[in-house]
Amino acid sequence: MLQSLFDQLHAVCDVPLPNARSLPGELYQSPEFHQWERQHVFAADWLPVAHVSQIPEPGDFITIDLLGEPLVAIRDTDGTPRVFSRVCPHRSMDILPPGHTSGRLTKTAARAPLPESHGHTRFLQCPYHAWSFELNGRLVACPEMQHTCAFDRADHSLRTFATTLWNGFLFVNFDATAPPLAPDLTELNDFLAPWQPEQMVVVREQDWECDFDWKVMVENFSETYHHLGAHHSTLQPLMPAKRNWTEQERRRYLHSHLPFTDRYAASIQSALDTGDTTATFPIQTGLTEAGMTHWHIIIGYPLFLLLTAPDSWAWYRIDPIAPGKARLTTHLLVPASTRDRPDFPDLLKREYAKLIAFHLEDMEVCAAVQRGLQSRTSQPGPLSHLEMPVWLFHRYLAARTRQTWPTDDRPAALSQSPTA
Repeated sequence: MLQSLFDQLHAVCDVPLPNARSLPGELYQSPEFHQWERQHVFAADWLPVAHVSQIPEPGDFITIDLLGEPLVAIRDTDGTPRVFSRVCPHRSMDILPPGHTSGRLTKTAARAPLPESHGHTRFLQCPYHAWSFELNGRLVACPEMQHTCAFDRADHSLRTFATTLWNGFLFVNFDATAPPLAPDLTELNDFLAPWQPEQMVVVREQDWECDFDWKVMVENFSETYHHLGAHHSTLQPLMPAKRNWTEQERRRYLHSHLPFTDRYAASIQSALDTGDTTATFPIQTGLTEAGMTHWHIIIGYPLFLLLTAPDSWAWYRIDPIAPGKARLTTHLLVPASTRDRPDFPDLLKREYAKLIAFHLEDMEVCAAVQRGLQSRTSQPGPLSHLEMPVWLFHRYLAARTRQTWPTDDRPAALSQSPTA
């Protein structure tokens, strides 16, 4: 059955874009295909877990559940961000279970309130039998173990995972076999550099339970054709769908441009020139023309979803929990100088309301797409040229079924031309 699903995937995406179609509904519902994804797409690649601004000081931590793994991202005493399993090596207790307050009450008032997943601690302690671990994961205390034969504390540290930092984002790899992340992102790194992403800060995050497959979210996030429908009154007037274009195919990511209307681009430039914040957060200085006059959509395969704007970023972290089910955490990032403004609480309230407005539109259509995919009438439909990112994402999945990466065994798809 799995090979049959692979064959269907190849049939609809290993063709030129004008002939491309959407994927069969089975690929969004099949337990076999989901299990293959978990082993060969997610576990074999770098997955985002946190931004460094979420754990700015030694002892700061954030708990994340990803692919069934309970994780903690924490800042070590030497300043190093680390990712550990939250599973105690004694009896497999989650050392920071949801709702447990130990280690979550020592934040200073200036940095509260924080989501339940965040906290600060001098050490990690399992609430079951009080085994205690340093911030580097080393076991330092284990009461009443002196009579246990051949017991050595050095053998019972918290399990670590391979991690890497890229532009302020902390990524984890569960089996440490993925190729290094940074070399394939050199051009993207250069593009993002003017925003100084490692200096940006997460100022709002929100969890969402999604009644749709992770692929539905990635497809919807990547394309702007749906501005014509789902976002006709929110985003379409500012960045019309027909002006969107997508860069050439790359090995580990895709990059789409969402040009503003001339009127909206002029208002952004005016806000920068005058310091006006009545319509946006403060506009960042030093951005390229493309950074100032477009939104940019980045999909870092498989689960890194980033939207850049002249004043802020939106980052989505997805946990694919089952076929047709996902957990989503949305993050809003701004420059630290924006966060530190006296009027920031009012700015945040206003700007976050705008983000939620179009995000709820996306959530509605994604859930409706998942329902439609379950219909006996569902079939692969033709893609618009504005859905090139969807086609590229499908080509990525197809490449992974061949145990390779896009552009490794097929010619890279060429860039679309910018449209007026």
